[in-house]
Amino acid sequence: MSNLNDIKDNAGSRKKRMRVGRGIGSGKGKTGGRGVKGQTSRTGVAIKGFEGGQMPIHRRLPKRGFHNIFALDWNEVSLGRIQTALDAGKLDAKATITQAALVEAGVLRRVKAGVRVLGSGELTAKVTLEVAHATKSAVEAIEKAGGKVTLLASKAEAGETAA
Repeated sequence: MSNLNDIKDNAGSRKKRMRVGRGIGSGKGKTGGRGVKGQTSRTGVAIKGFEGGQMPIHRRLPKRGFHNIFALDWNEVSLGRIQTALDAGKLDAKATITQAALVEAGVLRRVKAGVRVLGSGELTAKVTLEVAHATKSAVEAIEKAGGKVTLLASKAEAGETAA
């Protein structure tokens, strides 16, 4: 039986780092692996993407795509995930399930622009949901189970109306 004070790493599991520029006997002395003279042998060189004066490839290629700065970042939750939380007793089916209740139950970490309910998964409980957005399939599934969905204004939409 070994004691705590006898514990040590396996042989060869930790390799000592190469100390660069510490004499010719070290194998990485004198120029320290930088070669001889020139720009890159000196300190403060930042020439990533530099192609010797030729137009760099990242400037030769055309720009592509589009990023919509007004896109809303929904926090998505599936019906199956809500049902799992209901079965586990984290959510109360009789009470209105709000965005804050989903966070409190641990279903979501945070409400981003708002919560969006997706139709994937099975929902058997009759629930009333108060969320920012829900897909058509999610609304159909909730109403089929006897529930109801109330859509709120998202944080971004609320900000627009307040201005």
